[in-house]
Amino acid sequence: MGKKRVPDLYRAPFPLYSIKVDPNTGLVITAGGGGASKTGIKNAVQFLDLQLVGEHQYSASLLHSHDTDTFATMNIAVGDGVIAAGQDGNCCLMSFKHIAQKERKASSAKDGNSEQPSSARRRAVKGEKGEQDGAAASEGMSNMKDETVHISVKAVGQVQSDANPQDPLQKVVRFSPDLSLLLTGGTDGHIRVWEFPSLKKKFDFKAHEGEMEDLDMSPGNKHLVTVGRDFACSVWSGNQLAMGLKWHETLPQMSEKTYRYMACRFGRVEDQKDALRLYTVQIPHKRDRKPPPCYLTKWEGKSFLPMLTAPCGNEVISSLAVSDSGTFLGLGTITGSVAIYIAFSLQKLYYIKESHGIVVTDLAFLPDTLKGKSIKGNNETAMLSVAVDSRCQVHTVSNRRSFPVWFVLFCCGLMVVAVILLLQYVFPGFI
Repeated sequence: MGKKRVPDLYRAPFPLYSIKVDPNTGLVITAGGGGASKTGIKNAVQFLDLQLVGEHQYSASLLHSHDTDTFATMNIAVGDGVIAAGQDGNCCLMSFKHIAQKERKASSAKDGNSEQPSSARRRAVKGEKGEQDGAAASEGMSNMKDETVHISVKAVGQVQSDANPQDPLQKVVRFSPDLSLLLTGGTDGHIRVWEFPSLKKKFDFKAHEGEMEDLDMSPGNKHLVTVGRDFACSVWSGNQLAMGLKWHETLPQMSEKTYRYMACRFGRVEDQKDALRLYTVQIPHKRDRKPPPCYLTKWEGKSFLPMLTAPCGNEVISSLAVSDSGTFLGLGTITGSVAIYIAFSLQKLYYIKESHGIVVTDLAFLPDTLKGKSIKGNNETAMLSVAVDSRCQVHTVSNRRSFPVWFVLFCCGLMVVAVILLLQYVFPGFI
């Protein structure tokens, strides 16, 4: 662990604020922009093709960049072929799909967004040394995407997700696990829930005083957990408050408003089908010259009883992610550092100091498999990060060394024989 260089997987021509991996297509979707200011910095949602190169490294190439006019996309959620994008005080929904070359020609006249031709695709990282240039590498790798495949993006709806009279801004968006609901939170402290895909509003209630920070919904849509800047982390059943979480009670010496909640995320428990955990991040409410540590707390995901709290460094946390298996937690900081923790013990497994050098805005773990094939290689896990520095990076944890089962059994057998011989020596006639 420590400070070392992490190669950029991809670099966008604008600040990046969000990243997701579509489990159906394997596309990496990033979003950001320069906003409405006339600086010449574009606003877009971009689609990347991710490939495993060798056992540990990855490469990415830009498939399509969807222009979002004067609106920077600050957060996204990905459903079944649909992106929900936070743009100012609205949630804009876009459908996306792969289309073949001949279909693209037929639809290009109707679609005002120009798509990048395959010959202009850029390879951001060329993988391992000895690999040829991007074009030659594409020809030599059988698992590269078909050059006739392109991405079609179409606007399919929009809802107002924040009603703050001054500078409305959607802070967070999520699809429910079963994709039947769309949930948003903004600077006005309201939670808005829409039925999906009809976009009929189901709930609109004030959850927090001041800005929302994060929200997540448990499997089965049973509980909604929300985090605000008002020191509260609340559990809701529908639009009714079920309980408020009190993380500071796990540390008796901690005063109630020294820290505030920053993020929340549900996670599975590996090898336990019905078990569920909730993870929250707490950051200091006030900045000090000698900053106190931030904290991670693990909660039982149904009773919401605290199970474990552990410090997670003195850099202020800016983003949280949980792997699909529930095995790993990802943390990004406002100073650009990236870390991966073991969810069970809340122990740090991986850490790169100031990998980005500026605030890490979002994280996304790669699923174990993409499009029916392994994408982890010889890595135990891999996580993507994006930041305001326009860079997208991949962070990998190599498989930790383990002994073959036959070797473990052989050692156990030797130990049994040694114990028997020792007993025979100490107690003659033992056998």
